Amino acid sequence: MDKVVTSAAEAVADIPSGATLSVGGFGLCGIPSVLIDALLSAGVDELEAVSNNCGVDDWGLGRLLAERRIRRMISSYVGENKEFARQYLSGELEVELTPQGTLAERMRAGGSGIPAFFTATGSGTQVADGGLPWRYDDAGNVVVSSPPKQIQTFETAEGPREFVLEHAIVADFGLVRAWKGDRHGNLVYRDSARNFNPLAAMCGRVTIAEVEELVEPGEIDPNHVHTPGVFVQRVVALTPDQAADKRIEKRTVRTRAAGAGA
Repeated sequence: MDKVVTSAAEAVADIPSGATLSVGGFGLCGIPSVLIDALLSAGVDELEAVSNNCGVDDWGLGRLLAERRIRRMISSYVGENKEFARQYLSGELEVELTPQGTLAERMRAGGSGIPAFFTATGSGTQVADGGLPWRYDDAGNVVVSSPPKQIQTFETAEGPREFVLEHAIVADFGLVRAWKGDRHGNLVYRDSARNFNPLAAMCGRVTIAEVEELVEPGEIDPNHVHTPGVFVQRVVALTPDQAADKRIEKRTVRTRAAGAGA
């Protein structure tokens, strides 16, 4: 089955306002920036995004956030986006902060048909006990808090230990970026750009992949496939310029030593 669509705009055309999106990437590494921009142009709003973070103020999911298109975020880290912090603290955005490994497993579970799982992460904290502020009002009062979670004690090699029940995440649409993909939707990620992309692809009911290099079926060694095509419904081939447009979240340089490079 050829899953290639002609453009990012066509690929996201049926994503409605109010949809839940699982979005790959970590910081600005491996984010589906072309699909995000297509969503911005489509004008949809009231979105719930599941992603490790929300980009930065002028790139990635941060572009949707700046236009007030995101209603709710489920994420692990939000420290690089000043507008995110402003919207959250002023009551414009609901945020469910989730431990990073737990978020990854919630997404993997959603794609594997596992409705929930127990983890030791968060036991004895507000993650388990509830009370984390999800939404403030414009006066800084907490109006929505996280609920308490089920706790169960299991026997471990170290003795009895409490574990927290976490529910799987299944998104309406998954948006991911791959280094290479074929027309059947088989995907390969490169180095650290792999990050949350396989998980975001798994937990989307309809997953759309933008690929830097489109190849024909059979050209990818099956042993190298990271996301099988069964998880992917649409493929968008990027132009060379789109594939090369990769922003750096934090550029750190050091002073060149005298005479270096001479």
